[in-house]
Amino acid sequence: MLRAMAVARVTQLCSLSGRVLCRPVLGHVSVQCGYRGDSPTDSGKDILEIPLPPWQERPDEPLETKRARLLYESRKRGMLENCILLSLFAKENLNRMSERQLNLYDRLINEPSNDWDIYYWAIEAKPTPAVFENDVMAMLKEFAKNKNREQRLRQPDLEYLFESPR
Repeated sequence: MLRAMAVARVTQLCSLSGRVLCRPVLGHVSVQCGYRGDSPTDSGKDILEIPLPPWQERPDEPLETKRARLLYESRKRGMLENCILLSLFAKENLNRMSERQLNLYDRLINEPSNDWDIYYWAIEAKPTPAVFENDVMAMLKEFAKNKNREQRLRQPDLEYLFESPR
């Protein structure tokens, strides 16, 4: 009887806004992690913000090394939308970019800490900050419009790297 009361009390204490976060399972209490983002009283104190090192320009990096690094960084973003958008953009444009444009692109894809910002600027859902408003951003915005109505569902295969330049 005492054990049943204890389990009932733990279950009562562990419920939040009608959601059960702890459940008795075979006489033991198991913890179930729940999403709390929709809680109106959510303070956000449980969110861990990891500071990223500041972006630094690499003035002594050889151009071919920079192009290879930017190609890799364009493909490995952390969100599928940018992986597709930036990898296809890189395939089409990196080999034609000047050193100044490569540096602008490097800053664009590596300085902002939030990939969603880059995506929203490219599709013009949010205004681009002045520091990123340049000819490379204009190229990316134009590319994102997809005026030729190409099917862009996945990243390009890497075979094009072994083709002779056009």
